[in-house]
Amino acid sequence: MIFDIYKPGQAKYTRLGSAFGFGIVVVLGCLLLYQKLEGADMGLWVSTMVPVGICAGFTVLFFWLSSKPSVADFLISAEGEMKKVNWSSRKEIAVSTLIVIVLVVVMAFLLGFADLCFQLFFTEVFGL
Repeated sequence: MIFDIYKPGQAKYTRLGSAFGFGIVVVLGCLLLYQKLEGADMGLWVSTMVPVGICAGFTVLFFWLSSKPSVADFLISAEGEMKKVNWSSRKEIAVSTLIVIVLVVVMAFLLGFADLCFQLFFTEVFGL
């Protein structure tokens, strides 16, 4: 009962993506903890089993949280909203990216020119 999946056929990819992201964070944290415990010379059992236990605990916690009706309903509605999004085409993204890059370069040159002008002005007027 505690480990039953709420609405198992819905929001499959959202749940998997969330589990994958959460799992990466937990595994990297447990790896860092393992390295710290191993460096502290706590013994092989402690430096190995504590991170494994924490990783297992967070796995059970995530499974329990993702099966709660309120969280599962949120993930289901989030996936439904993502399906409604009008995604830009590859060409539109490429053109928009090119425009942004060109504008950043132009602004960099304009700001550099303005900085040079102010530097020359203050050097001539105030002798700084």
